[in-house]
Amino acid sequence: MGEGDRPQDGGGGDAQSKGARMHGPPRRVRDTALSGAAGAPLEGIRVNPIVVVLNGPNLNLLGSREPDIYGRETLADVEADCRRLGKELGLAIEFHQSNREYEIIDWIHAARGRAGGIVINPAAFTHTSVAILDALAAFEGPIIEVHISNVHRREPFRHHSFVSGVASGVIVGCGTQGYGFALRRIAKLIEERSSAPAGRQRA
Repeated sequence: MGEGDRPQDGGGGDAQSKGARMHGPPRRVRDTALSGAAGAPLEGIRVNPIVVVLNGPNLNLLGSREPDIYGRETLADVEADCRRLGKELGLAIEFHQSNREYEIIDWIHAARGRAGGIVINPAAFTHTSVAILDALAAFEGPIIEVHISNVHRREPFRHHSFVSGVASGVIVGCGTQGYGFALRRIAKLIEERSSAPAGRQRA
């Protein structure tokens, strides 16, 4: 999204202290069943599907940057809302923000084979990053693109999105509520994929 959507580097509570802790790719975790000492699945114990929520450049300034466009909620507020709704939907939320393209790509790579879906607000990288497009194209699960403002009512350069070509859905102009809409949709897509016959799992 060419917007300067909200910002802060992930983690709950104080967004800035959290973001500092999330500058490397997240630890790999099994997202289907826990394993015993010998690696065998433990019957009846399931781990909530992981959904990675990614935020691009300038979103760390959410709440103070152009509040007439992006609102007054901070990125920490958005993260808290995502975690709250994720718990309600049975999703394990991993929340990140970076102004660096390569970090966003690393987080997308780390999601492969372990996360159920990705929600991404690419911010200005929406209109410029073929590298993020290629990374997302290599992810096997559903992807929802989110933009806080209605980019189609703004400057013409914001009307084009590289990400939309690989997204399962795009949510635009709903403010920070768009993150919640994205999580609800991605939870539905993950549910549908889990019950779909083999070979029909790409959303």
